[in-house]
Amino acid sequence: MTEQKNFERKSAMRTIKRVIPYLWPDNRPEIKLRVVLAMVALVVARVTSVFTPFFFKGAIDSMSPERLSDPVVMLVTGTVGLVLAYGTFRLFSVGFNQLRDAIFAKVGQRALRALALETFQHIHALSLRYHITRKTGGLSRIIERGVKGVEFLLRFMLFSIVPLILELAMVGLIFFLLFDARYLAVIVVTISLYVWFTFRVTEWRVQIRKEMNKQDTDANQKAIDSLLNYETVKYFGAESREAGRYDDSMREYEKLAIQTNYTLGFLNFGQSVLITGGLVSVMILAALGVQDGTLTVGDFVMVNAYMIQITMPLNFLGTVYREIRQALVDMGEMFDLLGQPAEIKDKPNAPALKCTGGEIVFKNVDFSYESERSILHGLNLTVGAGKTVAVVGPSGSGKSTIGRLLFRFYDVNSGSLTIDGQDVRDITQVSLREQIGVIPQDTVLFNDTIGYNIAYGRPDASYEEMIEAAKAAQIHDFIISLPDGYDAIVGERGLKLSGGEKQRVGIARTLLKNPPILLLDEATSALDSETEQGILESLKSMGEGRSVITIAHRLSTIVHADLIIVLEKGRVTEEGTHEELLAKQGRYASMWARQASDSELEKTA
Repeated sequence: MTEQKNFERKSAMRTIKRVIPYLWPDNRPEIKLRVVLAMVALVVARVTSVFTPFFFKGAIDSMSPERLSDPVVMLVTGTVGLVLAYGTFRLFSVGFNQLRDAIFAKVGQRALRALALETFQHIHALSLRYHITRKTGGLSRIIERGVKGVEFLLRFMLFSIVPLILELAMVGLIFFLLFDARYLAVIVVTISLYVWFTFRVTEWRVQIRKEMNKQDTDANQKAIDSLLNYETVKYFGAESREAGRYDDSMREYEKLAIQTNYTLGFLNFGQSVLITGGLVSVMILAALGVQDGTLTVGDFVMVNAYMIQITMPLNFLGTVYREIRQALVDMGEMFDLLGQPAEIKDKPNAPALKCTGGEIVFKNVDFSYESERSILHGLNLTVGAGKTVAVVGPSGSGKSTIGRLLFRFYDVNSGSLTIDGQDVRDITQVSLREQIGVIPQDTVLFNDTIGYNIAYGRPDASYEEMIEAAKAAQIHDFIISLPDGYDAIVGERGLKLSGGEKQRVGIARTLLKNPPILLLDEATSALDSETEQGILESLKSMGEGRSVITIAHRLSTIVHADLIIVLEKGRVTEEGTHEELLAKQGRYASMWARQASDSELEKTA
């Protein structure tokens, strides 16, 4: 347990250290000035707040019989003046607090924006390998909770905990100087016991709360799983069984929720006992002082005002402590994410790719996603400038891996991959991807308009160029038939469109980009035969003068290729033109015969 606490403490300190540069940036003197001014306003607000009860004391004392020898004069110049001063100081306290918030707002929001942007950019810089193993929803939650954690930490730690500590210190000093050490001792003991009790009980409640949330998640998962499998439940008449499983989780949740309420009552009552004990003790000391003549009634009232003033913020200490702990955990997760190293990085001062012809050469390439499972073995493949090379083979043979290496989502384990003689590891990733266009098998679209998704290929393209790309992809007529035309929203991941429509939007996007190198990964797999023929003509026309790698399952789509290679278990087993491979009567010929047979059966049906 001690080791866990030490780990949490170190993690919290690391998180706070990571946040400080965003609040005190070296290159932004105006931000530093705002921090200083906000802290000055905070101190002035606290000082004003601490001295406010003095005027209240003075007003009370000014109304004592011995002070009212001339009631009219004393009432106007004494009591009323002190009351006005009391009201003015209260306004100053509130005003400086608001001024502090206004000054610091830009600092806080800039820190949130900088952190969110850095995290977003870092996530995009992480490798495909990382994104495959992580859940997108989990990443978004890490960013969301982390940014909210920063906001909470700034708001409560700087503007609640720090002012509270400052105010407690000043009130303790005033009690020591104006009264005696007994008052200070009572405050120190009371506050110390209060903080210790609050933190211990809150830690206890946090553990119960975690278990309660776990049971709540479990019950929710069982309910959703059961509803998603509604038909299966009905098939097996398992309604009562599912209800029993759900109720088991809810029974545990109920027990823990009751414990949470009990412990909250215990926390609130314990805090009240400690605060009331301290308040009563100080008031007894003050009452005895009034009784023996060393203190005035105003002193008695001032002591009471100070005790109420410092105990009110303490009532929220448990909540603030729990939330700060959670904020530090959430921020720690975000900084852990920022600490994840990017697997693929540009070399220092890497030059941009100079694509003169688009010749692509894989030389003795070995690659594996995992050390125990090799994908490519000594791959040698040359795509001549302006040539089309098709890659075919069974699932798992490494076809799609070639495309991922071409885009440098991964680096080769050994061998080299060059474009026009330049190793892709020696050039910038941005310049590499600018020169390559891809039409993937599964086209994923942004939840925006069709026009936005097509123009994503080249944002600076004119509207007329976008229309031409859509026409070439044979999607223009469909788009203008929609009520909103090119402004129609495609839905999340393009789910409002069919598979064929999404694929044609993806084709239009790449046609608009107009790159010197093309990667077609089952580019027409979601299209019907009639549409496919038209698209193939467009792609063939687009491929003229460009280097094209076509990954295909339908062999009928690649008969025109300058070179076809057959991959099996990461090795090239055959290569040649369509006619040459048929003449060899090997693997390619058998695949062709099987697909031709399937096609005849489809026509007969």
